[in-house]
Amino acid sequence: MTTLAELTDLGLRWDAYGQSGLSGPLLRLAEDLDGAFRRLAAQWSATEECPPPTLPASVLTGHLRAFPQQATFAIGLEPTDANLGEFADGPVVDEEGSVVLTRTGPVTAVLTPAACFHVYAQRRGARLAQAAYVTTRTTCFRREERYEPLRRQWSFSMREIVCLGTPAETASFLAETRELVDDFARLIDLPLSWSPATDPFFRPHRQPGFLLQRVLPVKHEAAYGSLALSSANRHHEHFGSAFGISRAGVPASTACVAFGLERWLYAVVDRHGTNPDGWPDLTTLTDKVVTR
Repeated sequence: MTTLAELTDLGLRWDAYGQSGLSGPLLRLAEDLDGAFRRLAAQWSATEECPPPTLPASVLTGHLRAFPQQATFAIGLEPTDANLGEFADGPVVDEEGSVVLTRTGPVTAVLTPAACFHVYAQRRGARLAQAAYVTTRTTCFRREERYEPLRRQWSFSMREIVCLGTPAETASFLAETRELVDDFARLIDLPLSWSPATDPFFRPHRQPGFLLQRVLPVKHEAAYGSLALSSANRHHEHFGSAFGISRAGVPASTACVAFGLERWLYAVVDRHGTNPDGWPDLTTLTDKVVTR
C-alpha cells in the first residue's frame, strides 16, 4: 500500500480532517485522469456542466433523511449587530479548534453530496424529446467516521456521466459505459472487479432505498482490491418523478456512472509505483478506447 510519505513527495497536501490538496505530479495525473473520463463522456456527446458547490436543502429532503450522518451544511451567523458582536468578542475558536458559534441564521443550503443531483435539479419540469447525456465534475462532501488520504475523504472530486431517457436508453448507457470503463482499466493495467453494492443508509432497514438495492441490482461498484473507484447506478424513474422530468410522456428514467478522482489517483500510483515515469500515458490509451 502506498504510504502518506510517498504521496506527500508526489504533491499531496493532507488535512487530517479528511481533505487533500494536490500539486506537482499528482495534480498532473489527476487532470489526465479527468481528461480520460471526459473523453469517455464524449462518446455520448455529453453536455459539460460546472455546478455550484451547494444545493438548496429543499432539493435534498429525501437524501437528508436517508444519509443525515454524511451531510455537511452551509451555515452563517445570524446577521444582527448584537449577535455578530457577541461572536467577535468571544473566544471565536476553542482550544480544540472548534468554532464557538453564537446564533446561526437559517440553514438553506447543503454542500453537494453527489454531482448528479445538480443535473436533475437543473432540469426540473423538462420534457425530453430524446435521451439527454450530461457530464459534470464537482467537489462533493460526505462526513465519514474515519478518513484516509485519497481513499476516503470528507471532500473529494467526482466526475459523473448521466443519462436521462427511457428505461431502454438508460440500460444501454450503463452497459456500454461500463464496457468502456473496463477497456480503459485493462489498457492502463488496473485490475477492476464489478459487484453489486448498497449505499450507507442511516437506519438501513427502515429505508426503502436500501431494500430496493438489496432486492434489485441497481448499484454496482468497480473496485481495485477493496477500494471502490467507480459506481454505476440505475435510478429507474425515481428522479424523473421527483423533479417532474419526462421522456416519451412518462417520468424519465435516469442512470449515472461516477468516478472518484482521488481514488483513481491512488489506485494508479499504488499499481504503477511512485515514479511518474512509470505511469501510463492516459491520453494515448484513452484514444484507443474511444476509437475502438
